[in-house]
Formats: sequence, C-alpha cells, structure tokens
Amino acid sequence: MTRLEKWESRTRSSLMVLALVFLVAYAIPIVAPGAPAGLRALCRLVQDIVWVVFAADYAIRLAIAEHRLRFVRQNLIDLAAVTMPALRPLRLVSALMLIHQQGGQKLRGHVATYVLVSTTLVISISGLAVLDAERGASGGNISTWQDALWWAFVTVTTVGYGDFYPVTYEGRLFALGLMLCGIALLGIVTASLSSWLLEKVADSTDQAQVATAKDISALAQTIEDLRAEVRQLRQTPG
Repeated sequence: MTRLEKWESRTRSSLMVLALVFLVAYAIPIVAPGAPAGLRALCRLVQDIVWVVFAADYAIRLAIAEHRLRFVRQNLIDLAAVTMPALRPLRLVSALMLIHQQGGQKLRGHVATYVLVSTTLVISISGLAVLDAERGASGGNISTWQDALWWAFVTVTTVGYGDFYPVTYEGRLFALGLMLCGIALLGIVTASLSSWLLEKVADSTDQAQVATAKDISALAQTIEDLRAEVRQLRQTPG
C-alpha cells in the first residue's frame, strides 16, 4: 500500500463527516433566509473551515502522490472544489465517490442502500444550489425550499414537468449535472440488478450440474451393483 493509499484510508471517513457538516452549514442560510445574522455568520465560518481542511487534504495527497500529474487528472472534482469557491458544493459530490469507494465490491450486495444515500445527497445538494442561485433572480420561479426539492425530484427522474425551471446560468449548470446524475444512478441500478440475476442463474446452473453429476454417479453405482449380482448368480450352481 502506497503512502497516498494509507493517507486516504485514514482520512476518508473523517472527510465524509466533514462533507455532511459542510452540507448542513451550506443549507441553513438557504433554507432559512430569515435566520439570525449570528447563525448565518457561524455557518459561513464552518464552511470556510471545512473548505480549508479539504484544501489541505488535497495538498497533502498531491505532495505524497507518486505520479502527481496522474493524481490531478484523477481528482479533477476535488481540484475544482478547492480552487474555485463558487463551486464548493461540488466537494459534496465527492462524498458520493467516497461512499462508493468505501462500499467497493459490496456495491452490488447493498445496491438499495447505496442508491438511496446517493440519490438523497444528489437531490439535496442540487436543490440547495439551485435555490441559492434562483432565489431573487429576474424571472425566476424557484423561490422556496419546497419548490427546489420538487424541482430536484422531477429533474433527477428526467420527468421534467416544466412547472419549475432554472433561469440563471448557474442554476442551469446544476440542472444539467442533476440530469446526468439521474441517468448514472439508473444505469447503476440496472447494471447491478443484471449482474445479480446473472450470478443467480450461474449459481442455479452450477447446482444443477452438481446434482446431475451426483445422479449419474449413483446410477453408475447401481448398474455396477447389478452386474456384480448377475455375475454372482452365474457362478452359483443350479
């Protein structure tokens, strides 16, 4: 195991917790715009602290990576999140990647849990981001958390009723990302179910082959026993 892998294995769970803390601190001022000024300031401070931790984590991982250029190419979302403050919500999308990494090969066995957690995070992040971008925009029609949540549900399922839609460029960017995530999640479910069905069919085939082999072996033994009895009868006088 390389130094980078050791570092990531030690910090992965902590970063997931910090990502969720960032989500809460990011959500409070948006969902409750009338919150006290002190609470809003505290949320901004928490966001800044978490962002600094993420930036430091990225810098450490880059420093200890054996192939730094390859590391940068493989972690473009992290790079964008720590270098562009306007895209900080993208760092929360990395939480989905961390959950997937921790699940590893267990993804197919826990596909329902994985999809539920992933969908909840994607909808929450997109709804908050769009509400933050659309509230107060000229011609905007997403002005409450309920509107944003409904829009996120409709968009992630690619239904698209059209009763709520973003009008800002930032809001449309998040809408595009949400639609792509919806397609990706559907693909994950389909692929996982197909793999599970193929495994079940393969298991059934293997069991049938084992049972057939046992039957053939038993039949061969029975035939051999009958031959032995016939030979014995032939050798018996009279």
